[in-house]
Amino acid sequence: MMAGTTGRMAARDQAALASHPPSGEFVLVEGRRVHLQVAGEGPDLVLIHGANGNLREFTFAMMDQLSDRYRVIAVDRPGLGYSDALPEDEASVAAQAQVLRQAVAQVGAQNPVVLGQSYGGTVALAWALQAPPAALVLVSSPSLPWPGELDIWYRITASAVGRIAILPLASAFVSHSYVRRAIDGVFAPQHVPEGYADHLGIDLILRKSSMATNAMQINGLRPQVEKMQQDYPRLTLPIELVHGDADTIVPLHIHSKPLSQMIANAALTVLEGAGHMPHHTHPEAVIAAIDRAALRAGLR
Repeated sequence: MMAGTTGRMAARDQAALASHPPSGEFVLVEGRRVHLQVAGEGPDLVLIHGANGNLREFTFAMMDQLSDRYRVIAVDRPGLGYSDALPEDEASVAAQAQVLRQAVAQVGAQNPVVLGQSYGGTVALAWALQAPPAALVLVSSPSLPWPGELDIWYRITASAVGRIAILPLASAFVSHSYVRRAIDGVFAPQHVPEGYADHLGIDLILRKSSMATNAMQINGLRPQVEKMQQDYPRLTLPIELVHGDADTIVPLHIHSKPLSQMIANAALTVLEGAGHMPHHTHPEAVIAAIDRAALRAGLR
C-alpha cells in the first residue's frame, strides 16, 4: 500500500510538471526560490493568490485585462505553485509577506499596489503592517477572527497523524473530478469559467507538498489575524475592499465589513449576489477597485 501511494504521488508530481511547468521566472530570497510572472508596463501591481492556488489564478484572465496599463507581477506564495516552502515554524503570513516583498523588489517593484485574494489578502495585510506599499486591494479576504471550526479536512490535517497518514493518501488518490466539484463550491453561487480548472492545474494542487503547505497555512491563520487586528487602525494607505455578499467561505459580515470600519482610509465595495471569486465572476468591479487604489495612491 505504501509503495503504491508513493508511486502515485510521484506520478502526480511528474504530471504537474509536464502539464503545467513554471510559466514565469525565479528569484532567490535567502536561498529559496520564488516563482513570479511579469507582464505589461505602468505602475507596479502585485497579485497574491489564495489558498490551494498558484499564480495561474491570475494568468487565466486578469493579467491580460490589466497589463495594458500596469506592470503586473503575479507570485506563487511560498510552498505553493513553484515557490519553495518556508520551514513550518516560519510560514506565517508575515513571513510570506516578507519573502514576497523581497522577491518583487528583485524585479524592480518598490512601491506597488498589492492585491490579495482570499488568504492572499491576509498576506497583503501583513505586508502593509510591515512596510506599507502604495495601496492595497483586498478581494474576499479573511482579516478578522471567525467563530466556529474549520471544516473536517482542516481539522484532520491539523494533527500529526492526519499530516502523516491522510495527506499522502489524498495526494495519491483524490480524483480530478472531486477537485472540480470542490472548485464549483468555491465559485458558488456563480459558475466556474470554462477552462479555469484546467488552466489552474489540478495536479499542481494535489501534490503532497502543496497540500501539506496549504493545510498548515489554513490551520494557523486564525491566531495570526487575532494578533494582527489590533494594528489595523494604524494603517493609513489607501485600501479598497471588494467582497460578495453571497460569499460563504469568507463571509462579508465577519471580515471586510467590520474591517472597513476599523481603517479610516478603507473603502468597501459590496457585490450583491457574488460569491468568493469576484475577480473571475465580476472582474470589472475588481479592476475598477484596482484603478481607484492606484489613483488614490497617486500612481495614475
